Amino acid sequence: MSEKKAGLLEGFKAFLTRGNVIGLAVAVVIGAAFTNVVNAVVKGLINPVVGAFGTQDLERYTSCLRSPCVVDPETGRTDGIEILWGSVLSATLSFLITGAVVYFLLVLPMARYLARRAAAQAAKEGVQETLEVSELEVLKEIRDALVDRPGHA
Repeated sequence: MSEKKAGLLEGFKAFLTRGNVIGLAVAVVIGAAFTNVVNAVVKGLINPVVGAFGTQDLERYTSCLRSPCVVDPETGRTDGIEILWGSVLSATLSFLITGAVVYFLLVLPMARYLARRAAAQAAKEGVQETLEVSELEVLKEIRDALVDRPGHA
């Protein structure tokens, strides 16, 4: 195996074994499972509630672009051009619910945690800087006292 291929394989191995790649893979799997839950909530709860206030299930709302939009009961084929805007609305609701849950349960708490951590680190660095400055001032005072002492040339 050539040296270039060995370097590429080592780089790829290092890339795969880093923690952020594994964390990303876990997030994708959890996200896919969570999306299934949200889709089930939208289809099982929200669509029927909309149907209770409307005339039908949310995904069944359509408009006819070119008439007649009649379904042939024998073939199941629709004559005309039908726009399935209820399905689009249902998918949009799924997206918004998923986004809201991810933001409020993951992103917002993590941002608050990181802000607190940064503030604590800044305070710690400020204390360290104050100690360094006061230490430097004490050393300057000692130097000045040694220079000003009688009998010093």
